[in-house]
Amino acid sequence: MDRSYRIRQATEADRDWITYAVKRWWGSTEMVSRGRLHDLLSLSSFVADTGSGCAGLITYRIDGGGCEVTSLNSSFERRGIGTALLDSVSAVARTSGCVRVWLVTTNDNLPALGFYQRRGFTIAAIHVNSLRESRKIKPDIPLTGLGGIPLRDEVELERRI
Repeated sequence: MDRSYRIRQATEADRDWITYAVKRWWGSTEMVSRGRLHDLLSLSSFVADTGSGCAGLITYRIDGGGCEVTSLNSSFERRGIGTALLDSVSAVARTSGCVRVWLVTTNDNLPALGFYQRRGFTIAAIHVNSLRESRKIKPDIPLTGLGGIPLRDEVELERRI
């Protein structure tokens, strides 16, 4: 595993990069999960810092006994960046008294489903046709996702901590 980066809490100095990266990865700084609109720029976050720039980002929110991961991205796959970012959020969640870390992905995102399950996440719920309601909040959610799969459902995954 490549460790030519360090995980650290994002700072105001990272804001321009985070804005650019989130828009590149997601097309917007807003994300919808379980009927809730999130402004990714206003959430807590960690970055993977290479010393010459950032190579990964995770955003999250703690609510009651849970910690929701709202976005996770890495500029480089298979270097351990995503795992290290998840581990950092899990540590914060644990010290905050959370009992689970959870997230939502869409039914088309087979790579993410595999990634999270290999890291101990289990499918907690499938919210059938929930993207119909999400599009009322964020109309620019596409109708088709990865591999031409129709975007319809949210898949909720969780890892107990």
